Amino acid sequence: VGVQGYRVPQEQLPASNLVFLIDVSGSMSSNDKLPLLQKALSMLVGKLDEDDSISMVVYAGASGVVLPPTAGNYKAEILAALQQLQAGGSTNGAAGIRLAYQMAQQNFVKDGVNRVILATDGDFNVGLASTEELVDLIQRKREAGIALTTLGFGSGNYNDHLLEQLADEGNGNHAYIDRLNEARKVLAEELTATLLTIAKDVKIQVEFNPERVSEYRLIGYENRILAEEDFNNDKVDAGEIGAGHRVTALYEITLAGSPGQRLPDRRYQHGKKATAESSRSLSHELAHLRIRYKLPGETESKLIETPITDSDFNAKGSTSLNFAAAVAAFGQKLRGGKYLENLTYDDIEELARNSRGNDPHGYRGEFMQLVALAGTLDQTVNVAHNTQAK
Repeated sequence: VGVQGYRVPQEQLPASNLVFLIDVSGSMSSNDKLPLLQKALSMLVGKLDEDDSISMVVYAGASGVVLPPTAGNYKAEILAALQQLQAGGSTNGAAGIRLAYQMAQQNFVKDGVNRVILATDGDFNVGLASTEELVDLIQRKREAGIALTTLGFGSGNYNDHLLEQLADEGNGNHAYIDRLNEARKVLAEELTATLLTIAKDVKIQVEFNPERVSEYRLIGYENRILAEEDFNNDKVDAGEIGAGHRVTALYEITLAGSPGQRLPDRRYQHGKKATAESSRSLSHELAHLRIRYKLPGETESKLIETPITDSDFNAKGSTSLNFAAAVAAFGQKLRGGKYLENLTYDDIEELARNSRGNDPHGYRGEFMQLVALAGTLDQTVNVAHNTQAK
């Protein structure tokens, strides 16, 4: 199920009030951290104009403002402040976030983009109580119209779970940047999706027809699962969609009567027993899709719903779907491949290669390289284990 946000041309973006919150603690000194972060944020600065405002807050042992609100066309001043940053000291992320939100509130732009962009290796030196306080602060600022984007850099102490959690609570997004190519993708090519939220609390619900689908499994989104009764509850927080942003939910299904069934036959069917007439009338439907979303600034959700019928079913799959399946399989393989049976890294690479399609920026090619590398590492580990066993 693919959800595509409408695209907003760069020149039609509303004015932005952005606060860069930058980790300059000692753990950020390596080349894939602060130096890469500086280059990445420089790309974003290049996309801004005189209607936009940039502020810069840093944190380590202490936090402070290194750039007061500055118009986006004063690029030399902004880039100079960015390039002067140096890593050193311990981490105090909580104090930095509070100061960054103060800066964003002071320079708040009505009907504009108001956002704190946190860039860090995720090595936050905060305890459980402080984390809860941070989440509460982020939630309150979210309601006041200030969103939070988190950008992760480097490895080692990198805490993607915390950074993703903070972005979720802040009605924002999270991205991991490990090279300039990824920085260009997130902060230049996908700038509108990164900055401008066009729909909030987006929820996807798929009801499968048990006459046609005997089993189904949502792949991923473990930290996004909602209770069924929460779908219609507008008080329950959910994810956001940025302009041009695409979200894909993949389900693995087993058609009724097919040999791929994993579960034993049920003695009792769930729910109300369908009449023969209603079963016949719905026999062409595989599932029913519902999507709820709120427009920015609104509290009542809107509903989109449609049946998924036989005419929508393509046994071979489209190029995009097959490539997405390769990505999902790779993620599952890295986590142990519990449901992949005999699928190998070579199989995944072949599926990706045959469905690569148009790849103008080389992202799909880069993915295939990752699959090949993982396969090679896996073989090396297996050889080492077999040698030790002998």
